[in-house]
Amino acid sequence: MSDLWTSEEIAQATGGAASAPFAVSGVAFDSREVGPGDLFVAMKGETTDGNKFVDKAFGQGAAGAIVNTAVDHPHILVPDSAAALEALGRASRNRMTGKVIGVTGSVGKTGTKEALFLGLDRAAPGEVHRSVKSYNNHVGVPLSLSRMPRGSAYGVFEMGMNHAGELAALTRQVRPHVAIITAIAPAHIEFFGTEAKIAEAKAEIFEGLEPGGTAIIPYDSPHVAALYSKAERHADHILTFGMSPEADIHALETIAAPGGGTLVTAKLPEAELCFTIAAPGDHWVSNALAVLAAVEAVGGDLAAAGLALAEMPGLPGRGERRILPVLGGEALLIDESYNANPLSMAATLKQLGREGADRRIAILGGMRELGDRSAELHSGLADPMAAGQVDFAILVGAEMAPLADALDGAIPYTHVPDTATAIPLIQTEMRAGDAILVKGSNGVGLSRLVAALAKSARDGDTI
Repeated sequence: MSDLWTSEEIAQATGGAASAPFAVSGVAFDSREVGPGDLFVAMKGETTDGNKFVDKAFGQGAAGAIVNTAVDHPHILVPDSAAALEALGRASRNRMTGKVIGVTGSVGKTGTKEALFLGLDRAAPGEVHRSVKSYNNHVGVPLSLSRMPRGSAYGVFEMGMNHAGELAALTRQVRPHVAIITAIAPAHIEFFGTEAKIAEAKAEIFEGLEPGGTAIIPYDSPHVAALYSKAERHADHILTFGMSPEADIHALETIAAPGGGTLVTAKLPEAELCFTIAAPGDHWVSNALAVLAAVEAVGGDLAAAGLALAEMPGLPGRGERRILPVLGGEALLIDESYNANPLSMAATLKQLGREGADRRIAILGGMRELGDRSAELHSGLADPMAAGQVDFAILVGAEMAPLADALDGAIPYTHVPDTATAIPLIQTEMRAGDAILVKGSNGVGLSRLVAALAKSARDGDTI
């Protein structure tokens, strides 16, 4: 296997000076994630200075570093490590001769990115690269680009934003051949004011499209006309996806599948495809249609993508399902703890209502970055909770006070100040036959509740 980068290539890409020859097999900017053979990019942050962790990185096996102060290890000396990482990402993109897909949206970015990776990798194993975790910002995107192996046939990159102009900068680094917008929702509306402004900012992804590029947009979105108009200015091809028969890629039929997934018959411009989606929920049908549109656009294997969707496991924090031992039997835990906005809350509550359970419990954390619409949008979750047939709710955080008021006794609930308080409460409350949905913005920390319940299950404890 060839090296990811040599010191000569890094120096040329970044304009830096190499202290000695070396080669690396990976790239990291968090010293805790450095492994043998990695390049450690020592960056200065608001609260930390990566240069202080260079010795630690080499102690963990780093082969070289990018630094802005000379060190007693093989390194590339640059004036600005963050700018150097971005330059390295651009160099990686420049040497890539395969097809690149960019993914953004208010909801579904990471799941769609992972499904695309699995779908393409099924037909071209080992030749597909994607951004890991949710590395989708001004640091995560160049890191993900810099990690792309030379000779990759496909690259799939997630891009996020919470201010206008951010996606425009990221998409010009990624330079996708295909750009997807999954959906538009009032996430980060605190910084935009209106959902229309969010759609406008998401549409910046089309600005970086390569010549001959394809824009993929959600037909069922109320903002489809604005997205289409923007796409027309930058894309040579436009594909729409959705449940409407007017969409270029749409579902002809959906049937509930055993285990909670969905059997879908989809119509594409030149074919029909019948496949199963392992992940439950209507929102995953939409994500899958976007995946098929992208696979079609890059000339990939649609049948292989369909098989991958049938085998795709749930992602931690984004729909992973766990069976927990409880007194007298088992309970189902649905982990959606990574993020939340009104659209994704409604979608997952709707799916909770479809679960075959004795009781449906919703542990809901506050939705962040909603600005002056926070109270309205939180109280608006009362109807989706009723539709989800929630039997009992634990509401976590101060943001949930308006929802508690809106429920007005219609659904039994307990409102607690934080996750630490919620953990012993659910451990006492849950029982056999329950389906438990855990969902909230990442900052609420509901992942700690999931981890606590999972640890009890691993330790063989009966809750």
